[in-house]
Amino acid sequence: MISQESIQKILDTVRIEEVIGDFVTLKKAGSNYKGLSPFSNEKSPSFMVSPAKQIFKDFSSGKGGSAVTFLMEHEQYTYPEALRFLAKKYNIEIEETAQSSEVIAAREERESLFLVNEFANKYFQNQLWEDPKGRSIGLSYFQERGFSDETIKTFQLGYSQDGYQVFTDYALKNAHSLEFLANVGLTKVDGDRKLDRFRGRVMFPILSHTGRVLGFGGRILTKDTKAAKYLNSPESIIYHKSKILYGIFHAKSHIAKADECFLVEGYTDVISLFQAGVKNVVASSGTALTVDQILLIKRFTKNITLLYDGDPAGIKASLRGIDLILEQGMNVRVVLFPDGEDPDSYSKRVSAVELNSYLADERTNFLRFKAKLLLDEVGNDPLEKAKAAREMVQSIALMPDELDRTAFIQETARILAMEERILFSELGQIRSRNITKADEQARRESRPQAGPGEAEAVGMHVVESVEPVATSMLYPQEEALCSLLLNHGEKEFVFDEPDEENENPAAESIAAYILSELISDGLEMDEPLFQKVFQHFLDIYNNEEQRIAKAEEFLRGGNKDLMHKVVDLISEEPALHDWKRKKIFPPEPDAHLRIFTIEAVLRFKEKKIANLIKGVQKKLQSGEKVDMSDLETVKNLTLLRVEINKKLKRIL
Repeated sequence: MISQESIQKILDTVRIEEVIGDFVTLKKAGSNYKGLSPFSNEKSPSFMVSPAKQIFKDFSSGKGGSAVTFLMEHEQYTYPEALRFLAKKYNIEIEETAQSSEVIAAREERESLFLVNEFANKYFQNQLWEDPKGRSIGLSYFQERGFSDETIKTFQLGYSQDGYQVFTDYALKNAHSLEFLANVGLTKVDGDRKLDRFRGRVMFPILSHTGRVLGFGGRILTKDTKAAKYLNSPESIIYHKSKILYGIFHAKSHIAKADECFLVEGYTDVISLFQAGVKNVVASSGTALTVDQILLIKRFTKNITLLYDGDPAGIKASLRGIDLILEQGMNVRVVLFPDGEDPDSYSKRVSAVELNSYLADERTNFLRFKAKLLLDEVGNDPLEKAKAAREMVQSIALMPDELDRTAFIQETARILAMEERILFSELGQIRSRNITKADEQARRESRPQAGPGEAEAVGMHVVESVEPVATSMLYPQEEALCSLLLNHGEKEFVFDEPDEENENPAAESIAAYILSELISDGLEMDEPLFQKVFQHFLDIYNNEEQRIAKAEEFLRGGNKDLMHKVVDLISEEPALHDWKRKKIFPPEPDAHLRIFTIEAVLRFKEKKIANLIKGVQKKLQSGEKVDMSDLETVKNLTLLRVEINKKLKRIL
């Protein structure tokens, strides 16, 4: 795992405006930067980056955090992946904490396989563009398919020479291990014989969502009937075809922004649609859709639209994939292309406007798609109609959300002209059977746990579970105190009024004043997130020689809700207009901080006391047995509340 010293060095070095500036066009706006949200479609910029506080805040989507958080949200990196990305950007050498020899060996092997694939990817691209044979065969093939040079370079397409071991010999001369070449499937080894797996093929590198080369797909250009038209890398410790989607690296930000993913079957479908402007598209690369692939899409959106040509066999096979998508709580729609067309051919035949119109107009929800598919074969046979109804309800039963199930059962009843109660009854029976099967399977199987060192091998970052946020009656008062701690905690004022015992009271920080006022009265905050902020300030103050905690300490992973709340509190309010030009001079920002802090503490105490009084009064009203101490408590609290309200210049 990455050492704490390295993490701290990365966080201290990173400039958030530089990191986000690689993904978002930012313009200076006072001391901050502004830009259009990368998480939603908007016309007026509401995305703010604060170099001083090293945070971003997207007011359109509500997202916010640090540079690390941005990479985790925008690029869907894990915490370790985000740190490694930043370390590479700023040329920071990462130190690892002590790990077992097995973990180190596994990590080094994975990295070696990635390096071999990166080397091969550059080699294949160089052959396509620089080698005469590569240009005449490979490049001309891609150009004949209608791909522009820019598109070819974007998807890093390449060419592998038609020689038995041309690539292998070149890799060995460049000090790459034959063992690793064989492990990633670039070279076939048979005794002393070495053979290039992808010889004579145009190459499609398969990238992870972070842009690393996991493997390759190669298409043969000769009419060799014995050779497979498409050939993929074999499974390896870095490439699992059931867990990856072709095009995800280029599509991920577009999927997140559009909140929709188009799913197609092949490499060229993805490339052609991307070139036509439909960039939120990925492919399952000829494999049956898997749960892992669906969950990869779910990291960016809950909406999937399947694009199919008119092939009946392919459409029938798609029904299982639809059920898998529904089971993951996602929304699925389908677009069928005209007979004889697929996404690749159709996107080249029509304009970008026509393509987008077609995709928008022809979308249909999974239920209508499945109903049409099943009912076309039913005719007037009532038994077949009942069978079709049962199949539709079986799909609906997989949906985890009850409201969704209800809406689709009602839709099914309208489509099939059947009574809702019958379909709801069938739904209940199916779900009951499904739950029973799931319980039986859970009893049979024990969930595998990560063994010693496995978490380290994959760079696992344990994130504190997110608590549900409960809104207490003291929310505004607690929010005001936490805002003061986070934004102005280190600023000092003289809070005590001079008296006979202390003619010259000393200045103290806002944080020290708030902490001492609450602790002296034994008060805590009701809202869990605000109490975490308060407790952190208190722990740091008590344990680190009265150091005042900083807001950035909350932005380093951990509780996601807490981090977002802190970002909300430290995000600057919109700047005032240039009133000075009109000879109107508003007070300086800190002018009323002392009074505001004192009043914020008093308001919090007053509200706490009011709640305590209500608690005792409820006890009295409920008829519970009370003693004189309860009455005395109400009396004392009421007097204290009156005194506080006098200080706040309130009249009860």
